[in-house]
Amino acid sequence: MDNENIQVASEAASVSTKKKSKRQLKKEEKKRLSKFHVGSWEIITHYHGYNAAEKKHYRYILGRRVSEKVWPVFRFLILFGLSFVVVYPILYMISCAIRPQIEMADPSIMWIPKTVTLSNIEETWLAIDYPNLVWETIRVNVVCSIIQVITCSIAGYGFARFKFKLKGLFFAIVILQIIVPTQVILIPQYMQFRYFDPLGICTLLTGGALNLANSPWALYLQAFFCNGIRAGLFIFLFRQFFRGLPKELEDAAYLDGCGPFETFVRIMVPNASNSFLTVFIFSVVWYWNDSYVSGVFFSKSKTISLMVSNLYQTISSYYSPTGTPTGVPADWLVWIEAGCLLSILPILIMYIFLQKNFVEGVERSGIVG
Repeated sequence: MDNENIQVASEAASVSTKKKSKRQLKKEEKKRLSKFHVGSWEIITHYHGYNAAEKKHYRYILGRRVSEKVWPVFRFLILFGLSFVVVYPILYMISCAIRPQIEMADPSIMWIPKTVTLSNIEETWLAIDYPNLVWETIRVNVVCSIIQVITCSIAGYGFARFKFKLKGLFFAIVILQIIVPTQVILIPQYMQFRYFDPLGICTLLTGGALNLANSPWALYLQAFFCNGIRAGLFIFLFRQFFRGLPKELEDAAYLDGCGPFETFVRIMVPNASNSFLTVFIFSVVWYWNDSYVSGVFFSKSKTISLMVSNLYQTISSYYSPTGTPTGVPADWLVWIEAGCLLSILPILIMYIFLQKNFVEGVERSGIVG
């Protein structure tokens, strides 16, 4: 028992000795550095007494010290300014959505309302029939995004891994999809789907062309043939990512008896899961926020983006006694802002849950490849 106590005491003494030695070493190191350290004020006061080499050296030292102190402040101001520019509309939207309409004319209220209410959100929920609106948006836009991710990934894999005739020409067409504005080709696209008759097959079978306007099939077919919103950019991203994967993965799969399509499904897709998720999020966001393309193919508000573009008419017609728009948009601003808040809510929830994978997908994508 005495031996154990002696051993414990010796171990404690050795630990304390080590701590003391570390402290002593730190003090000695600090003392050594302070011996050769020249303060900034000393450099300024003795600057004229230095020779040319010393002046050059101390200018460098002083510049480094000033930049180390100034740059964090400057960086904070830049980030704070950019964050405020981005976050300001959201803060204003939330502030308006949770205040009574009477407080919109109160000059003493800037950001925080005197009375917080959720009645604006509840009433707007009923006015726009929010559950059905979200379902229609998912049925049209999210399905288009899923189709587009599948077809664009196959196209990008083909450009990255296979050699075929006119490959450069076809890839140039993909680049043109990124460069050429949507407005240039939108009218021909509308006419094509308004009188849909590929190779005269519809006329042969039904006696006339099909009208796919006001039908989600117009957008489905565009996504299927890699001609949806930002499809060219997605093909380019997949091509860059698949080019960065080792060739040995494909060779090993071919040795195991896999064909090109099976190799893509079983080998490439699992390795590109983060890129698939990144492209899917981008596609959902762009389809979700699109009102130009959807507004051409749909004459009635079937998606959230179209609802937001006509939100004033919808809110005003719902609450006016005659059922027709009355007043000016400022009279209905609290409900309009509540509708805008509801429109971005699903996207915010999706991003919160997929944020980690989204950031990893951006970092591992082929944007800089």
